Amino acid sequence: MLDVTYEAVDDLAPGQLADVEEDRGRVRFRLDRTSPLADVVRQLNIELDRLLSAARWFQMWGSEFVSRNTPGCPLRVEYVLHPEMPRSIGVGIAEERGIVRVYISPDLDVEEFTASMNPISMGILEGGHWFQLYGGEIVDNSPEPANRV
Repeated sequence: MLDVTYEAVDDLAPGQLADVEEDRGRVRFRLDRTSPLADVVRQLNIELDRLLSAARWFQMWGSEFVSRNTPGCPLRVEYVLHPEMPRSIGVGIAEERGIVRVYISPDLDVEEFTASMNPISMGILEGGHWFQLYGGEIVDNSPEPANRV
């Protein structure tokens, strides 16, 4: 099973805006609760780019596995502050071949952003289009045991 969570925290090192922890089937984004959302989003894009650069994550698009190394369409996730995103909605998402864009109301604070992201992340993972290669295993969101590579 895959699990991606977002947390607003107070215990990051001074000046650290985001911390990303990856383990088998799990990614945890810890974001500085007291920093401006724009700064946190900027750092989150950097950290997620670093995570995906390891080429352990895959998106199933139709019959194609898209990875960071897919020619012309490297897998990426972009967080975008979008002034037209209403605060009442908070966060919206668009997933296409090789890219997920997260549109964020700039009126949110970090805590509201993390609260919005958790159900959205769960919904994307429940779609069954995402896989992690971890320690020789393909980890997906199915209830079966992981497959060995």
